[in-house]
Amino acid sequence: MANTLYDRTIAFAGICQAVALVQEVAKNGHCDRDAFETAIKSIICMNPSNTVGVYGREADLKLGLETLVKGIDSTPTGSELTRYIISLMALERKLDSRPDAMSQLGDRISMAERQTEHFEILEDQMLSNLASIYLDVISPIGPRIQVSGTPSVLQQTSNQHKVRALLLAGIRSSVLWRQVGGKRRHLIFGRKKMVEQAQILLARI
Repeated sequence: MANTLYDRTIAFAGICQAVALVQEVAKNGHCDRDAFETAIKSIICMNPSNTVGVYGREADLKLGLETLVKGIDSTPTGSELTRYIISLMALERKLDSRPDAMSQLGDRISMAERQTEHFEILEDQMLSNLASIYLDVISPIGPRIQVSGTPSVLQQTSNQHKVRALLLAGIRSSVLWRQVGGKRRHLIFGRKKMVEQAQILLARI
């Protein structure tokens, strides 16, 4: 994996796409299907040939790139997205320091990948399986991510599965971010460059 601004922007857009979808599902119970499929498929893409290959094409990250450019601001919506991103990155750092959990995660994702021979990736059964990976492997590492939304929406089991599967997708992108050299300082000092890179990518999608 190359450690370029391009790669970091792609990985960070992956995180942004996952949290933007978490926000949509938690509030409305539904979200952009194509963006959702991209996020969920990225979980089981274990050996991509390059960074963008985790998601498919640049165009598949349109929502994530748009969120990166305009979404992370001081509005309530932007603040919530920022909280999710920081929480996911903190969880991923804890995960990285736990070889046992990393190994368990790899095993469970490999199992999920094999299940796609029998189930479509967006079928309820698959989303339930992916949600259980998040619940069993990631959640116990803590701290838990508090998802805000519409109570009646979040009480529905299918939406809980979607949210947890998306948080797992966010962890996948956070792992990728670290693999391509992403550091906290890039978020603080290099954010302007990432936004510029995202704007270039959006212009050619």
